[in-house]
Amino acid sequence: MNTKFAAVEMRHLRYFVSVAQEGSFRAAADRLHITQPPLTRQVQQLEDILGTELFVRQPRGVALTTAGRMLLEDAQNILSLTEQALDRSRIAGRGELGRIDIGVFGSAGLNFVPRIIQDYRCLYPQVEVVLHNLDRGSQIKALHERRLTLAFNRYFEDEIGLEWEVLLTERMHVAVPISHPLAKHRELALADLTEQPLILYPRKPRPGFIDHVMRLFHAQNLQLHLEQEVDDVVTAVALVAAGVGLSLVVDSSCNLKLPGVVYVPLHRLDKAIVNLCMIHRKDDNSPLLQNFVRVARKQKNRKTAVKPQRQGHSENPPPGMAGHTIS
Repeated sequence: MNTKFAAVEMRHLRYFVSVAQEGSFRAAADRLHITQPPLTRQVQQLEDILGTELFVRQPRGVALTTAGRMLLEDAQNILSLTEQALDRSRIAGRGELGRIDIGVFGSAGLNFVPRIIQDYRCLYPQVEVVLHNLDRGSQIKALHERRLTLAFNRYFEDEIGLEWEVLLTERMHVAVPISHPLAKHRELALADLTEQPLILYPRKPRPGFIDHVMRLFHAQNLQLHLEQEVDDVVTAVALVAAGVGLSLVVDSSCNLKLPGVVYVPLHRLDKAIVNLCMIHRKDDNSPLLQNFVRVARKQKNRKTAVKPQRQGHSENPPPGMAGHTIS
């Protein structure tokens, strides 16, 4: 780069463009809210740096030379790009531009998290939201490696460098084939399931939801009949639809509408609840993250009701399928 051209400043280009557009130093000075002498000096300085005249002085105003016409288009582009860059930087500094990477797993992506993302995208449409389906261990690893901004999962424990909070406490339900006698109940107790073949998930990571269910049975000295372990809730509910057995799901999973499957809530005395947590790095003070956390907490405070419905029946939900409010 010619070191002589390094002396060109943004104001040189801005003043030059103003004179070119107005066709007059006086009109350009008025537009820039400065006096004419400093404007004239800046344009002359630019001409000295370039070693060529940019304007032909006329009795009434000025006209561009060939060199001036060549410079005008590029100068306008430079000023426009500079303004765009500064504006994008300002917007990014407020967390309104950029990319946020979110880890999800299992039923976390079926209801509550999509509502958070929907609200967030309405407020920050220029931020790209990217979801990654990762189990808990992979989420923690990706957070430490800064490949994720934050994550949602069920069973977090204290982790160095990370912090988490409970956003939602969900009630558990029994996924039952519609022809099964238990499908007619308004509520079920864990004791009602001791003789029933259960399909539980996920096989890994452990400990996880399957271990939580086992602890609930163990706490009441109940026998659990484990028919099959599967990878995820979708597979479990599909097997329920096929008549293989029953399964346990949380509020969010009741959005899985498979033909022939109904969801009956467990009795509150069983204390069959599961937390949904949000986790992120402690040292991440970025506006992107702070804005998302703010939206997530606002959604948390809404305490939205989930209303599961039976498939293949009338619009009025029968006993056992009445909606309830998430605690």
